[in-house]
Amino acid sequence: MNLKKIMISTVAVAAVGTVAQSCLALATSSVGIAIIKSVLLGGITKGVGIFKNAESFKQSDLINKAMPSQLRSINSILEKVAPSLVDKQKDYIAQAAGYTVNLAEPILKNAVNSLTAQDVERIAAGGQGTATLILKEKTQQQLVQAIMPKVDQKLNEFGIVAPINNALKGNNLLGSLFGNKNSTDGSALSELASQQIVNGLFNVI
Repeated sequence: MNLKKIMISTVAVAAVGTVAQSCLALATSSVGIAIIKSVLLGGITKGVGIFKNAESFKQSDLINKAMPSQLRSINSILEKVAPSLVDKQKDYIAQAAGYTVNLAEPILKNAVNSLTAQDVERIAAGGQGTATLILKEKTQQQLVQAIMPKVDQKLNEFGIVAPINNALKGNNLLGSLFGNKNSTDGSALSELASQQIVNGLFNVI
């Protein structure tokens, strides 16, 4: 999301003739701050829409890129021994994302509405993605903590953990991924799924 270009073009239309101001001055003006917040809120609305549709969630490259490396490693093995479990796991995580996005939306919107002049100055001075980075700094931990219990509830409801453990039984990878344990438990899988959901949401904003 290139907020700097949007801000400059919008302010130029709204205030033709005031060309002596710098981009930074425009950004930290009340008009510039309002524009930045509006664009970010629009990105959040777009992301929420994707998360509420399980197929859109599964098909999004940006969300797939947000998958934690441990979960990617697990899926790599499952693809060889039980590929149907990978499809089920991805479907269940997509459903959990839709189930929890209503918890994430107000946290993100509150962070946008609470942006300070210093935050906006960083956005104007930074490159593409700076605004999302600031939101991530402000909300990532809170988001994971907020949605993880619901993700855990949903994955337990689906009963995906036991089949994954059975499929990976005896594989040494699990020990390296989960502190020398020979199986993953629901909380570990829920944490990885929650990380993908949160980071995927940042990617699509």
